[in-house]
This record gives sequence, C-alpha cells and structure tokens, in this order.
Amino acid sequence: MILIYDGDCGFCTSTAAWIRNRVPNHVRVEPFQKLALSDFGITTRQASASAWWIDDLNNRSCEHVAIGNALVAIGGSWARLGRLLRVPPISWLARPAYRLVARYRHRLGGGDGDCAIQ
Repeated sequence: MILIYDGDCGFCTSTAAWIRNRVPNHVRVEPFQKLALSDFGITTRQASASAWWIDDLNNRSCEHVAIGNALVAIGGSWARLGRLLRVPPISWLARPAYRLVARYRHRLGGGDGDCAIQ
C-alpha cells in the first residue's frame, strides 16, 4: 500500500509526515516526484492535483477517499473517521472540502513554507 502526495507542497509534506508517523511499516508514504508514476497507473498531472492511495491489489483512489484509506490504515479512532470520509452523506461533503483545501494548499503553510505551487 502506498499514499502518494505532492512533495513540492509544504502542507502536503507536513500532512504526509503526520500520516507516515502513524501508519504501519508496510504502508509507504512517498512524494510523487520520487516515483515512476507509470508503475501506479497515474500521471504527473493527476499526482500533482491530489493525493493517491494504491492498495495491494492496485486499486487506486484519490482525493478524500485516499486520505480516508490512509486513516483506515492508521487504525483506531482514525480508522472510524477514515471510513466516514468514504461513505455518503459524509463523502458528499468531504469531496468539495478536499478540493477546496487542495486549491488553496499553498496558502496553508507547513514544511518550510516554500511551496512550489503558487
């Protein structure tokens, strides 16, 4: 399993580090810039637009579903939240919320504050 994120974004990098510190060791958390994206069936454009989760069966999900899957992998109360993000009616709200955050992520800080997305 792998969570793929934008390593040029401070907010994304900080969020990914938080997730990396909590998921089991068999779950990878990697910036797309260090991967051969074709191995995962996604493009650079797709990877720069949202987070991606690829499971062991090569099922792919993005946006709020990817984050939900990562939270499920953490377990405990985070898993409950992650499952909620993936099902209606919560998912109906989570999708536009994710897209809003993604659109303005360069203003949210994190990392060294030097986000390449401007």
